[in-house]
Amino acid sequence: MKFDDILTHVGEFGPYQRRMYVLVCVPAIFSAIQAMLPLFLLDIPKHRCAISPNDTFHSQGESHSRLVNQSIPYVKEDGKLTLSSCLLYKTPMNDSGDSNETETCSRWVYDTSDIQENIITEFNIVCDKRILRAHSNMAVFAGSLVGAFVMGLVSDLIGRKITFFISVGLQAISAIVTSFSPNIYVFIVIRVINALSSTALFMIAFVLGLEMVGPSKRVLAGVGVQLFWSVGMFILGAVAYALRYWKTLQLVISVPSALLFGFWWLIPESPRWLLSRGRKAEAEAIIQKAAKINRVELPASMLAELTVDEGDRGKFTQLFTSRIIRNRTLIIFFNWFVVNIAYYGLGLNVQNLSGDIYLNYTISSIVETASYVACILLMDKVGRKLLHCSSMLVGGLACVVVLFPVIYAAPSWVTILLSMIGKFGVSAAFAIIYVFSAELLPTVVRNSGVGASSTCGKIGGMTSPYIADLGLLIGGDLQVALPLIVFGVLSVAAGGLSLFLPETLNTTLPETIEDAEAFGKSTSSTKYNLTSKSKIASGDVRLNGVQKNTHV
Repeated sequence: MKFDDILTHVGEFGPYQRRMYVLVCVPAIFSAIQAMLPLFLLDIPKHRCAISPNDTFHSQGESHSRLVNQSIPYVKEDGKLTLSSCLLYKTPMNDSGDSNETETCSRWVYDTSDIQENIITEFNIVCDKRILRAHSNMAVFAGSLVGAFVMGLVSDLIGRKITFFISVGLQAISAIVTSFSPNIYVFIVIRVINALSSTALFMIAFVLGLEMVGPSKRVLAGVGVQLFWSVGMFILGAVAYALRYWKTLQLVISVPSALLFGFWWLIPESPRWLLSRGRKAEAEAIIQKAAKINRVELPASMLAELTVDEGDRGKFTQLFTSRIIRNRTLIIFFNWFVVNIAYYGLGLNVQNLSGDIYLNYTISSIVETASYVACILLMDKVGRKLLHCSSMLVGGLACVVVLFPVIYAAPSWVTILLSMIGKFGVSAAFAIIYVFSAELLPTVVRNSGVGASSTCGKIGGMTSPYIADLGLLIGGDLQVALPLIVFGVLSVAAGGLSLFLPETLNTTLPETIEDAEAFGKSTSSTKYNLTSKSKIASGDVRLNGVQKNTHV
């Protein structure tokens, strides 16, 4: 008897599974916090060259303002003259207004109205060093990619539970040590380690929970975890608003992650992994405990026949042997790539929007949460294809039309509104693409196909910081609009291509390469997708576990 059959009898989402699911979703809160911290740690405040050791950004009086105007040249930004952020006259201008030669300054003063001190202001990551901000974000995504790959292999070798707590230790230590970074380069290295462990922590915890959830509840469980991610975003916003010094913020927001060590006595090892390793007695004990809590009688005969059927495994290269499957696979890869670029890019672009960063971040978090709720309500009614395509198109078009408010000098709130509409669409697509792509790929190569899709997504994530910072590199009127236009064009292209994918709702999922070639040519009324109670290979649990890797 297959493990999913046991779950159906014990209860697909009974009290025991709900308890375990909540516990293993808690790490998503800490993963979101660590993933979004750079929005505040690496926010570039208004700044200019310092004209003296005691200089301040805001005027100290009329004489101070006069000296600033004589020492710093004016440049045109966003259609108006403003003091240069990077240049200083070699000698102050005289009263006659004669121009002097300029030079790049080595000291700066910053506007501390929103953030008292962060990585940017402490290590002066501005002007010719500002590219280090994009490098830092890219390195974090690279660490996430390595963490998902390496720790995934480790968890298959030594078990989910042990790897989970190794990741807890690495994440807690790296997050706390980050506060003591002596320079930007050490900061980047520690952040890479933190991203590696945060990704592994979420992935393994998510797999632990999903492997105990029955087949018909996996879509709800897969999208529902996004709400825990949103909780982490709201917690970070509140704490960041209260603590404006980055070292204090980093410590206060990171120390609680050590509480996850207490989960050792609450979270069991994965029964599926135990069965795959021949440790049947331990797996049976966990299943019997679940049945007891769920108040279900579990016949001994069912446990005696318990097996884990991994099914036949094809080769990843089979995804490219047929023109139909190859085209679908490439469209799936491109959608993962674009969804991650747009999701993380729009998240990072909050720093570049005008207005209060805390307000913009809170609005963005509310919009993202609303998109997840919409997905839970609509995915099994509207279908994956239509919902994903419309989400990408709406989000993409909202980002593209932001060019017009820039051209016609519309109020800044118009740009922010369009950006948030884009955020809503892309966040929804981010949640949908996991389920949609998993259902499209044939069972024999589903795990490897989703793994490759996740890799494409992480490459997109590594690209997003540079696109988000395009405006900083060119400046001028397009500083805010250019990143949004790039995100929008890519999203529209990906959404349009997704129309060539078949719908998977209420259809029989492909199991073989031959099934995949025929899939979509004719419809079936049999409900065998990820929401059904059968036709789910045990390996599909692991693929669902991969689905959130790109979020950290």
